[in-house]
Amino acid sequence: MALTEAKLKNLKPAAKPYSCADSEGLFIEVMPGGTKTWRLRYRLHAKQEKVTLGEYPTWSLADARRWREGAKDLSKRGVSPMALTRGDPVPPDLPAATIEQATQFIERWCPRASAKQKAAEQVQRGTNTVEAFAWRWFEEIAKPATSNARNIERVLRKDVIPAVGRKLVDEVTVEDVLHITDRIKARGADQMALQTRNVLKRMFAYAIARQKTQFNPAAAIEAKFIATARSRDVALTAEEIGKLLRAIYQSSINRAYKLGLHLLMLCMVRKSELIEARWTELDFERREWTIPAERMKKDKAHVVPLSDQAVAMFEELRALAGDFEWVFPSRNDPRHPISKSTLNSAIRGLEFDVQDFVIHDFRRTASTHLNEHDFNSDWIEKALAHETKGVRGVYNKAEWKESRRQMLQWWADFVDNQIEEGRKVIIGRFGKAHRAA
Repeated sequence: MALTEAKLKNLKPAAKPYSCADSEGLFIEVMPGGTKTWRLRYRLHAKQEKVTLGEYPTWSLADARRWREGAKDLSKRGVSPMALTRGDPVPPDLPAATIEQATQFIERWCPRASAKQKAAEQVQRGTNTVEAFAWRWFEEIAKPATSNARNIERVLRKDVIPAVGRKLVDEVTVEDVLHITDRIKARGADQMALQTRNVLKRMFAYAIARQKTQFNPAAAIEAKFIATARSRDVALTAEEIGKLLRAIYQSSINRAYKLGLHLLMLCMVRKSELIEARWTELDFERREWTIPAERMKKDKAHVVPLSDQAVAMFEELRALAGDFEWVFPSRNDPRHPISKSTLNSAIRGLEFDVQDFVIHDFRRTASTHLNEHDFNSDWIEKALAHETKGVRGVYNKAEWKESRRQMLQWWADFVDNQIEEGRKVIIGRFGKAHRAA
């Protein structure tokens, strides 16, 4: 006879386990300690299996019968309720309707298996996040295959992971990539934005090969929509900085012009601000160059803290200039500074293979590298004499002079290292030699 609630309540424990049947394979097993457990026998592929629901009265008679119907229906579809209950994954090659039914069965009747599967899914999700996959790609593919692994690592750590690290690889969209590159461009580092897009393009190509996604969101964005190689967008790489300055010092350019080009790189000023400089603007004791407001684009005086290298160059220029008021007096008429085209003409004569590079790009080069090395963006903007608007602009009154001094000294040392890389060039008594004097 089928079980009833009254009969279930009156079942008493015995010295050994015993069972009482309900119908269609459903029965309850009574243990010596008094525990009553629902179980079901059914056949799958001509073999008998047994599966457990749980204890009575946590699971009522009505619950057990609904569970039985669901389990037997799954077994008819070739799915093992016993396997699902112990936490095995739903076979992925089943019809969609069957997968949905099996999933619902687990969620309704197999709380432990459901928790186990959710935990497994969470672990699997963790291995499929952009952050996890990016570092795997970096270590296995990018790092062994490139000489600029540190730049790629910096791209991932500074811009990619904070933006999309928690997303699954196949969840990243074109909009996500554009958001990353737009934020980098807002820092004034257009070429860095383009480099980041290229890194993402390579990473997602590998993700497709590893079947983590079917779409490359970075490849969907043409490079020209991020940055183009127009002159105002060029930023020299570290290697190109060294090549350019070595080419300058090895050329037949006037010595004063060589120093002037080098100073444009180090001081981050505009060309007109340098070539029209007077000796009265320079304070060697305080190691500062104050450009008066009337010569600044924003009509506000700008103080440039001078690195050791810059001080040494200005000292040499002073000897070259003689008694004239200009740092760069014209050779034709020393009562006036050199013309605005003089340094442009000097650099155009160099054999240097950076397309469309012009002098103004020294500033972008400095900004790009300083941003890449995580210097405070306010210090960089102040060094470029860019005024910050809004609330943050109020704090610019302090000008971060000492912070900028340390930053510009780091930059001068960085540039020195690029010059020394590859070939030895005698450029002057700058840098460490000057500090030791």
